[in-house]
Amino acid sequence: MNPDTATGHPAADRYAARLLQWFDVAGRHDLPWQHPRAPYRVWLSEIMLQQTQVRVVIPYFERFVAALPDVRALAAATLDEVLALWSGLGYYARARNLHAAAQRCVELHDGELPRDFDALLALPGIGRSTAGAILSQAWGDRVAILDGNVKRVLCRVHGVDGWPGLPAIEKRLWTIADGHLPGVPDGRMADYTQAQMDFGATLCTRHDPACMLCPLQDDCVALRAGRVDDLPTPKPGKPLPERQTFALLLRDPAGRVLMQRRPPTGIWASLWSLPEHAEADAARAWFERHVGAGFDGGEALAAIAHGFTHFRLSLQPIAWNSVSLHASVRDDADLRWLAREELALLGIPAPIRSLLEATFDR
Repeated sequence: MNPDTATGHPAADRYAARLLQWFDVAGRHDLPWQHPRAPYRVWLSEIMLQQTQVRVVIPYFERFVAALPDVRALAAATLDEVLALWSGLGYYARARNLHAAAQRCVELHDGELPRDFDALLALPGIGRSTAGAILSQAWGDRVAILDGNVKRVLCRVHGVDGWPGLPAIEKRLWTIADGHLPGVPDGRMADYTQAQMDFGATLCTRHDPACMLCPLQDDCVALRAGRVDDLPTPKPGKPLPERQTFALLLRDPAGRVLMQRRPPTGIWASLWSLPEHAEADAARAWFERHVGAGFDGGEALAAIAHGFTHFRLSLQPIAWNSVSLHASVRDDADLRWLAREELALLGIPAPIRSLLEATFDR
C-alpha cells in the first residue's frame, strides 16, 4: 500500500509531478556537476554539498575536478593534495573519507564508482541518502533521498512532528519519501532528485519560505494549520561548550612559519596548523623544548572565535619573529618551516589560513 494512501494524505500521486513542473521553470539547471552527470562528478558534488551551500561549493568543485578528474586520479593523490584542494570548505572528514573511498573503488571496483546500493553504502562517507542521490542522478535509478532539505519539506507537507534526527521520525520520513517516488521510470529521476534539493534550498527554506509560490501549497498540512514556522521540530537545544587553545605562530629569520601536522583523529585531523595547546603551561613547556627564544617575548594577537558542530573554540595566537629551533630539533614529517607559497599546497584550517595571510600582509 502507498504510505501516503495509508495515512490519508492526498498528495501521493501528484507530489513528484508538481515538483518536476516547478523544477522545469524555477530549478537549477546549470550546476557544473550536471554537465555531465557522471558518477564521479555527482558523488563529489554530493559530498561537498553536505552541510555546505551550493554557491560555496561551486568554485571548490571546479578546482577539485580540474586537479583530480576521476576516481583513479583521486585515489592516486596524496592526502595532503586532497586536503589542500578541500582547504576552507570545512568538515574535513568528508575529504578524508572521499580519498579513502576512491582507493577502495580502485581496489574493489576497477576504479569505478559501483552502481549498487549496498556497495555504495560500504564506501567511507556514503550514507543512505547520498547513495540514493548518486544512483538517481548518475544512472536514473528509482531511489529516494532524505537530506536536510527533503526532511524539511516532508515534515511541513505531511505535518510530521518530532525532531527529524530521531530514528523513529527519520524512519517515517523515509517511508514517505519512498512513497513519493515517481511510479513509472520516465528518465527524469535525476531531475526529480535535483528538484527536491532545489525546492528545499530555494523555496521551502528554513526561514521565510515562499508559501504563496509553492506548487504543493494545496496539500501542505503545515500551511493549512498555520505551523510552517514550527516544522520541522527543532533539535532539543543545549548551550555549546566553550574551549580555548593557544596557537604558537613562530617565524624564522627568513620569514617562514613553523607548521605542525595535526593528529589523524579529532578536529582538523591530518591538516597542517600552528602548534596548539589547550593550557598555557603546556604551550610554554613545548616552546621551551623546541625553540631557542624566550616564551614571554611573544606577542598576543587578537583572539579568534570559531564554531564547530559540538563546541565553540576561542583560539589565542601568540607570535614570535626571527626565532630558531634548538639544534636538537629538526624538520620532520609532522613539523616543518614553510614559506608563504608552500602553504597553498597544504590543507590548512580556514581560521589558521586567514590568520597566516593577515600576518604575512602586516
